[in-house]
Amino acid sequence: MLIGNYTPALVLISIFVAILASYTALDLTGRIATAKGRTAYLWMGGGALAMGVGVWSMHFIGMLAFSLPIELGYDIPITLLSLLIAILASGFALWLVSQPQLPLLQLFFGALIMGAGISGMHYCGMAALRMQPGIAYDPIRVALSLLIAFSASAAALWTAFRLRQEKPYVRLVRAVASVFMGAAIAGMHYTGMAAAMFADGSFCGSVGSGLRVDGLDMLVLVTSLAVLGIALLTSILDARMEARTADLSDSLSIANLELTHLALHDTLTGLPNRVLLAERVEQAMRKADKHGGSFALMFMDLDGFKPINDAFGHYLGDQLLRQVALRLRKNLNSQNTLARIGGDEFVLLVDLGELADVTAFAARQVALIGQPFIVVENTVQISASIGIALYPGSGETQHQLLMNADAAMYHAKAAGKNGYSFFDVSMNTNARNQLQLLQDLRVGLKEQQFCLYYQPKFDAVTGLPIGAEALLRWHHPQQGLLLPDKFIGLAEKTGLIIPIGDWVLNEACRQMRVWYALGYNHWRIAVNLSALQFCHAGLLSSVATALELHQLPANSLTLEITETTAMSDADTSMKVLQRLAEMGVDLSIDDFGTGYSSLMYLKRLPANEIKIDRGFVRDLEHGSDDAAIVSAIVAVGQALGLRIVAEGVETNLQQSFLTRLGCDSLQGFLLGHPLPPEKFMADIHAAEVQAGEHASVISEG
Repeated sequence: MLIGNYTPALVLISIFVAILASYTALDLTGRIATAKGRTAYLWMGGGALAMGVGVWSMHFIGMLAFSLPIELGYDIPITLLSLLIAILASGFALWLVSQPQLPLLQLFFGALIMGAGISGMHYCGMAALRMQPGIAYDPIRVALSLLIAFSASAAALWTAFRLRQEKPYVRLVRAVASVFMGAAIAGMHYTGMAAAMFADGSFCGSVGSGLRVDGLDMLVLVTSLAVLGIALLTSILDARMEARTADLSDSLSIANLELTHLALHDTLTGLPNRVLLAERVEQAMRKADKHGGSFALMFMDLDGFKPINDAFGHYLGDQLLRQVALRLRKNLNSQNTLARIGGDEFVLLVDLGELADVTAFAARQVALIGQPFIVVENTVQISASIGIALYPGSGETQHQLLMNADAAMYHAKAAGKNGYSFFDVSMNTNARNQLQLLQDLRVGLKEQQFCLYYQPKFDAVTGLPIGAEALLRWHHPQQGLLLPDKFIGLAEKTGLIIPIGDWVLNEACRQMRVWYALGYNHWRIAVNLSALQFCHAGLLSSVATALELHQLPANSLTLEITETTAMSDADTSMKVLQRLAEMGVDLSIDDFGTGYSSLMYLKRLPANEIKIDRGFVRDLEHGSDDAAIVSAIVAVGQALGLRIVAEGVETNLQQSFLTRLGCDSLQGFLLGHPLPPEKFMADIHAAEVQAGEHASVISEG
């Protein structure tokens, strides 16, 4: 018998290669498990090649570590066949552990096939020596090697299947497992080698035509290490990239959740917004249709919010809205939905039983909002107007329900605010009319359909004209000439009063400049300011721009604000009026006597004149108490050094009485109607002639 020897260094290298191949195989199973579609097959093919080369390299280096007293060589086709067997066995193993499940029976047959493949690779590699006579094998040791191959394959498959998921410390566990797997593979190889027996006088038939042993060990080692290293490095880099991708995916998922929340919720209050509300209403409608029952949609608008927001600033307004949302939400159960759909508008979706429940619920919400709020150390009082639409009955779609609840809310406001109103079909017509008028109003502003009429003011003593009041009119394409009472309220509700007011201010100054150039430089043009305009931050800028644009002296412009507007927030009003007074603009308190006057504040207001309301003037000749009230107003104005203007003069008796009382100027239909500029000037010339004739008669007398 020929006695063989082993090179210890190559034996150790072969074991190392076996361990490295095992670790590479375990790592690749993780890549295959997480890959999808075509990528999984690419990983499987590349993994089979790398793992097959690794296992085969361990076998071949182990063969090269073995030496006999004769020269050895390896048949190339048979050697390549052994490599192919290793690759196919590895591919089968990777495919098997990539399956969703690995039952015990499947593991047994898989280990049998893979063990047979590894054994076939080993004994095929041995056959590449083409020994003459052939190699004899010890049956017991062969059986033991096959058993080791089967056991090693079963252990490898089970381990690879269990460690294919990327979990904490999985790489450390894979490293430990690969040591045992590598040792098992090496054990099978060296057991198989120990089973081989070479007869005396044997020679290797592959020496002349096969691979020579000289230097082949280093070539196989470098090649196998390169293949395994590349595969392992690629797998590790891919794992890191996959981990980063997973982190990015998680971040994107979180961002998507946040974006979804932002898309469905109001950013200020955190309540559902209009989009989510529509979805909830649709769900409630489907539930009611399927299982019966009903629900109420309540459209809530805060009364008095805009003046507070404009007077105290947006920060306080935002805090107030948050407190309103919090207070309402605390009194709701999980079955109800509270949404904010814009500005100071909230909507309640309430699943209630009887109509009486809806009424009590709405009254409770009105009472809740009516309680004072403490906002940024300020006590704020507001109220709520609620419109209620019921389903079924008040609409067939969520859009109709919301629109009808909105219409009912406007009805509640018109009825005096601080209350609630159920939708009625008649409100729909009004709502559509209001909506159409609002659209027309926007078009009218854009296409300059507005114009100004001018009503003259006259000196009470001389009867000479001293100026005019600018009054807004709208040339509606279908409805003709509309007076302000038809559209100003809507303009104030929607905020359109701001651009409309700026246009009025600019146009009045332009017209006054024309009259100024004609020699009427002693005139004043009066412009009314709405409450919203007066509170608007851009008022001072608009006034200054209009005066500068038309090169008009500031005292040629009189701004009229109502007594109620001036006194609603006297301290804030004082600051605005003071700034206007510093600019040189004339200030008039309109409708004096109709509000809640405070003489303490009135004497501090930098006003130039007060205007007696037409309601007091109308009944002067009937001997009513209005005469005493007008006399008192005139006395107060004179005591404060203010000009006194009386409006609504329609009879000679009224004119005579007001003149005797000491009014400075008069205005009314008796003296002149509101007219467009051309007709206005024609009447002015006639009035000047009449006043001149009157003066001549007095002088001759």
